[in-house]
Amino acid sequence: MPYVQRGPDGRIAAVSLMASEAMQEFLASDQPELLRFSRDIMGGHTSVLLDSDMKLIRVLEDLVELLLNQGVIRFTDLPEPAQQKLLERRGLRTDPESLGLLGGETL
Repeated sequence: MPYVQRGPDGRIAAVSLMASEAMQEFLASDQPELLRFSRDIMGGHTSVLLDSDMKLIRVLEDLVELLLNQGVIRFTDLPEPAQQKLLERRGLRTDPESLGLLGGETL
């Protein structure tokens, strides 16, 4: 469970597994912002793998939405943690400010 320190621009500048005076903000390890930070500092193969993972996650989210819309499955059929994660991701995608996008772009 990582703690982050932000730079003057509000972006993640450092990550630690332990809270400190400089690192008091907690982020869940699957937050897109934290994943991007990890990708940026790791570079190379890890970056390609993380990009691929993020794209596959989006495909799976779209697949779940399709199955829900067609009535193949019900939202309540999904385990509670999956329901929460899907709702969280849907909120992130529909709130441009939470992603720092300019001009109200949506993903």
